Amino acid sequence: MNTSIYIAKRYLFSRKKMHAINIISGVSMLGVFIGSAALIIILSVYNGFEKVILNLYSNFTPELKIEPKQGKTFDPNTAYFNALHHDPRLFSFTEVLEEKALIRYGQTGQFIGTVMGVSDEFLKNGQLDSTIEKGSFTLKADGRYMAVIGATVQGKLSVNIHDQLSALQIYSPRRDASSAADPTSEFEVRYINPSGIFNIQQDFNSLVITPIDFMRDLLNEPKNVSAIDLNYKKGTDLNAVEKDITDKVGTTFTIKNRYEQNAGLYKTLNYERWFIYMILTFVLIIAIFNIIGSLTMLVMDKQKDIAILTSLGADKKLIQRIFFYEGMMISFIGCIAGMIVGLIFCILQEQFALIKFGDNLTAIDAYPVALKFVDFILVFLTVTGIAAIASGISARLSIKRLGEIKEDL
Repeated sequence: MNTSIYIAKRYLFSRKKMHAINIISGVSMLGVFIGSAALIIILSVYNGFEKVILNLYSNFTPELKIEPKQGKTFDPNTAYFNALHHDPRLFSFTEVLEEKALIRYGQTGQFIGTVMGVSDEFLKNGQLDSTIEKGSFTLKADGRYMAVIGATVQGKLSVNIHDQLSALQIYSPRRDASSAADPTSEFEVRYINPSGIFNIQQDFNSLVITPIDFMRDLLNEPKNVSAIDLNYKKGTDLNAVEKDITDKVGTTFTIKNRYEQNAGLYKTLNYERWFIYMILTFVLIIAIFNIIGSLTMLVMDKQKDIAILTSLGADKKLIQRIFFYEGMMISFIGCIAGMIVGLIFCILQEQFALIKFGDNLTAIDAYPVALKFVDFILVFLTVTGIAAIASGISARLSIKRLGEIKEDL
């Protein structure tokens, strides 16, 4: 075993004359332990929230979206799109026709939102029901078209989904409209009953989801669509698929993956993650720099040992390495123990939902966690880097008064 490591281990685990050294070393190790465990737990909880948010977004955000570069709509009845619809790797091929519209409900007011008509394959997503607060995700019932509305629409119009006698009134401007004495004659209006209320996030909660045939009738658009939403079976190489579609459709269409469709969301989540990481890293810095005080007191306690070692031929580098390795050992033990406890807590939280939300939340009832191996590597490297700086400072201080110590002895 390396001499400096051996002596450092003896100093760390042997009983010291000054009990204050034991206490300060223990406090330093405890600080690293708590900081490391907190980093693992909070990053894992944040990963869990991120996973929940992205899963909710994925209900209305396809893996790939095809949109026209010019204009609002395009004709999907082409040889290539028909062939793409029969791709065996495809899970769902959803035609979408959407437009801004004026929405009214009874006498409670009006709201301008987006009405999105979708084809039947939209309902292949088995997670849609998890977004529902009231009612169900039903678009057709008893031969009638139904609508599923966002929480914002429901809040603005006070929609009662159980009142089948009151329907949503959807107004859209006529394409052939001209100035008229009666402004209402310039609008197409259709009536549709709501079947459910979903709640995801502000970007989606102003949507009204309807069958695409309802929108075709409202907009007098018998064949064109606004977009084609594509979702693929697990294991499909989406990058290769996106590149292939881009090559085939040419420059007249835009192909967007989930990141491109929600670039703002992904950037926000990424910024928040690093912001949380930096805050907790500052806590770790404070904890780890307590090592300097611990090792300074240890140097005072081991003055005779240092003098004897130098008399036996130990150079300054050996003395420095002893106290450097001791500081690193304190940090490593605290870090490894903290990560293990953080891992155990996250597993227990995932399995038994130990810490729950209030009863007013329906989507999730406990704090979600998602363990990522990269977080453990990040925490270990962070602790190692800070500990190396703190231990290096302490090691330099250990030989600062080496000459005076030898003279005193």
